[in-house]
Amino acid sequence: MLFALICTDKPGALPVRQENRPAHVAYLKESGVVQQAGPFLNDAGDMRGSLVILDVADRAAAEAWAANDPYAKAGLFSDVRIEAWNRVIG
Repeated sequence: MLFALICTDKPGALPVRQENRPAHVAYLKESGVVQQAGPFLNDAGDMRGSLVILDVADRAAAEAWAANDPYAKAGLFSDVRIEAWNRVIG
C-alpha cells in the first residue's frame, strides 16, 4: 500500500536538515520501501520540508518508518502528515 509522508520543517531548521541529510538519504536508500522522495523548496531554493512516497503493508508500517527517519529523530519537522495514496500516473 502506498503512503505519502508530507513533512514540514521547523522554522530556521535548515542547519538541522543539512547536518542530518547524509543519514536521512542513507535511510531512504537502505529501507527498501521508498518509491519516491525529495525536498520541498522555498522561494530562495532552500529545502523546507519533505515528500516521501512509501510502499508498505499498512499505516502502522508507514508510521514506524517515519518515526525512525533520521530527520524525525533529529527533531527537524514541525508537522508530519501520513496519507494513504493511490498512484494513477507514473
